[in-house]
Amino acid sequence: MASALIIGATRGLGAALVKEYASQPSTFVIATTRSGAAPSGFPDGVKWLFDIDLTNPNVGHSLVNQLEGEKPLDVVIINAGRFTTEDFSAEKGPNWEEEVAMYTISSVAPVFIVHSLAHAGGLLKSGSKIILVSSEAGSITLRHEKEGGGNYAHHASKAALNMAGKLLSIDLKEKGVIVSIVHPGFMRTEMTRNVGFDKHWDAGGAVAPEEAAKSLVEWTERLDISKSGEYWAPRGPRDIGMAETVLGKDLETPLELPW
Repeated sequence: MASALIIGATRGLGAALVKEYASQPSTFVIATTRSGAAPSGFPDGVKWLFDIDLTNPNVGHSLVNQLEGEKPLDVVIINAGRFTTEDFSAEKGPNWEEEVAMYTISSVAPVFIVHSLAHAGGLLKSGSKIILVSSEAGSITLRHEKEGGGNYAHHASKAALNMAGKLLSIDLKEKGVIVSIVHPGFMRTEMTRNVGFDKHWDAGGAVAPEEAAKSLVEWTERLDISKSGEYWAPRGPRDIGMAETVLGKDLETPLELPW
């Protein structure tokens, strides 16, 4: 039986991924929560790992301790994220604590998680697939005056995740472990609503997290070592606002994104 570990699994895309994988009888699903109890509304048979907080320096050790005795993982998806809006005004300029939290969750904790999994002994194998959920917002090339500035830590933490993913792919290549960095799509989630992006849902082609989860699962199933360390949008350019402005028309799906 194949196994899939979803880190950041209780809401939005993470919750949709848990349910999508759990719908496959041949897949054993392991999921994390920051809470000390299993959340409601999920299929039976999901194994929950508790108190997995990506702001905790010991997150990697906590994770592998709860995975003791498990067989090597086929898929690991690190999905946890945080988005607090920022602009350059005096009223809503950058906030130190929020910036530190966004960088920690998006780009620091994933390195420690992957490092702990790789050194735990038996949790990763040749052919294991690590999916780092980034965003097109992490592409420096795709930033454009039409879109404006602001949102420094969210965008820059995703760019930092992209770099970390590339470097991890180099370190894990000899072990045959695949690292894929992905923009899963613009989604109609609580996170995007909370930052006011719901006003862009229709024009921006936002999809339900369930739809994005299906695309990401399909991408992961087809993934091989040839794409390790690369940065892709499995759903293509359809929801990337500056894609045609910066990259031109007639773009492919899936779309390899520029750093």
